[in-house]
Amino acid sequence: MSDEAYSGLRRPPTRAARHGAIQQALSNSVITSQQQLAAVLATQGIEVTQATLSRDLDEMHASKQRQSDGSFAYVVPESTVSGEFPKVHLAFDDEHDAEHSALNRYEQQLSRTLTGLVTSVATAQNLVVIHTPSGAAQYVASVLDRQSIQGVVGTIAGDDTVMAIAADVDTAQEKAEWFLLLASGGESAHMSSKQKG
Repeated sequence: MSDEAYSGLRRPPTRAARHGAIQQALSNSVITSQQQLAAVLATQGIEVTQATLSRDLDEMHASKQRQSDGSFAYVVPESTVSGEFPKVHLAFDDEHDAEHSALNRYEQQLSRTLTGLVTSVATAQNLVVIHTPSGAAQYVASVLDRQSIQGVVGTIAGDDTVMAIAADVDTAQEKAEWFLLLASGGESAHMSSKQKG
């Protein structure tokens, strides 16, 4: 696939997205220190303090294991996901409404569901690729399928990846931004209410 067809991976500013980036970094590289891990995350646009990184590694049950060369490197168990996913809530309290003032009521429902479950979003041609923690993709896909999202013709889910099929390339870009907004809890500029069909 050509470089122009792939827009790159973007992560919402959530704990789950940060955990996904840490999991990916530890799986793809030999990381021997928190400072090295913080530098790897910074290349992905994720700035994190040492205290937060230490807490994240503890929550993910990361440990240091001896490597074949005698050095020690961080490893994370394959599954750090509890398997319990949030439900869509229909009632909104004033505090949560204030936090999500950039989103309409429909978008708030989706945001409550997707926040913490979407670790990254990318596009490839007319596909929106949504990454989740292990075991969450089918739940996320079913939530999206139950909605009537204009321009999205359907979803396909694996264990940790959802592909949302958009009508065209421009719609895929628009929906990727929108999904990222929802997964971020509505912290970006308001997207138009035309998202719902």
